[in-house]
Amino acid sequence: MKVTVDPNSGFCWGVVRTIEIAEQELRESKKLYSLGDIIHNPLEIERLGEEGLKTISHADLENIKDAKVLIRAHGEPPETYRRAKELGIELIDATCPVVTKVQERIRKFYDKEYQIVIFGKKDHAEVIGLVGHTNGTAIVIKSVEEVSKLDLTRNTVLFSQTTMDKATFYAIRDEIRSKIKAEFEVGTFEEMAIDFHAKDTICGQVSGRDKKLREFSRSNDVLIFVAGKKSSNGKVLFEIAREENPRTYFVEDENELQPEWFENVETVGISGATSTPQWLMERIKSSIEEIVHVRA
Repeated sequence: MKVTVDPNSGFCWGVVRTIEIAEQELRESKKLYSLGDIIHNPLEIERLGEEGLKTISHADLENIKDAKVLIRAHGEPPETYRRAKELGIELIDATCPVVTKVQERIRKFYDKEYQIVIFGKKDHAEVIGLVGHTNGTAIVIKSVEEVSKLDLTRNTVLFSQTTMDKATFYAIRDEIRSKIKAEFEVGTFEEMAIDFHAKDTICGQVSGRDKKLREFSRSNDVLIFVAGKKSSNGKVLFEIAREENPRTYFVEDENELQPEWFENVETVGISGATSTPQWLMERIKSSIEEIVHVRA
């Protein structure tokens, strides 16, 4: 049986950057606080914890006295920076530059008094940060059906959480356009009485994995998808893989592997989310090979 790790899987460059920033600080000071999980992968969090990284919540900020605090790749709302300044806390800002750019673009439209709509998950850390740049006024939706929440008599702009799927984003865009046209009984989009923009802010590196993951999934008898259960990107990519290969299984670590998955199988592929470390996928590869060897 051949077991292959997907060469296009693993950390995106934004996550690589954040991990490198954290590791550099830990080499220098041996201690660092991360405001929330640095990434959505418990095993990578455990590895960094052994190096001195400690995860804290916003409620813990007032008790921080002896170390710097890392802003993770997801970013934070402006209030977090104001609060840290008040408390005299030194922040290390590792926000992904892609997320920073989205924050800046949202702020510009907010200052122009547009209705800000964000396609995403309202409880996701990145989205909380984006909404913070609108003083909490942005409307977060995750489906076409939720377009009904919007006031389409206002100038409106649609953005996206960086790890969402493009197909749904464009379906939401089209639904908003359709409802605006119906509202004003106009013949064409150009005749609409309000200003509407759809800004595709989905990370290109993330969305670019779609086609390659589909191909990799089809090319294997079984696909093992590795990600943290909290990973938004992991959930999206897993569903893409499963669409192409029904024998796709989601695992967080090698302890969840089931021997029966590999019966009468010639090829097994291993892929992962943008928050899945390469070392973990290699470890799972070794575990699968051991399972097959023991069974044989």
